[in-house]
Amino acid sequence: MAATMELRLRGDRVFDKVLTRIVAGFEDSEPLMEIFGGYLESSTIERFDTETAVDGSAWDKSVRAKEEGGQTLTDSSQLRSSIHAEPAKGSVRWGSNLIYARIQNDGGVIRAKGGGKLRFKLPGGLGFRSVDQVTIPARTFLGINAEDEAELLALAEDYAADLAGGLA
Repeated sequence: MAATMELRLRGDRVFDKVLTRIVAGFEDSEPLMEIFGGYLESSTIERFDTETAVDGSAWDKSVRAKEEGGQTLTDSSQLRSSIHAEPAKGSVRWGSNLIYARIQNDGGVIRAKGGGKLRFKLPGGLGFRSVDQVTIPARTFLGINAEDEAELLALAEDYAADLAGGLA
């Protein structure tokens, strides 16, 4: 069962005018979703900088990062640079359009197609290796934690305050 509430404002009182602006501002929520998207992009990119999962745990170091130095998932920075948000009315989507983003975020097993072998270059100029499968550990960079929730709520409050304008 759905519940609804209706509020009609009439008159020229300051409260009525301010509340009307706030309600109208939330009817077109795309500007707020754009603000949320900017924050979620930044929060996600920060996880690449700190090599920290959504839950606060450290990512497992990649073989390349162990052998050659540098950071996990940032050798070329393509994945990090591909993080983007798409705001819409009532929602925001953010993530990466790179084909390998999901396996890096969620982890999983990669197997060669057609029963063949996977072949990859070994670090340090040690040649190549062929294997049946490779297990990628989850290195969660997409998601919302308690800190993100608090920041999104604060952004919504700031947005409402800006809509209220001169309410002083």
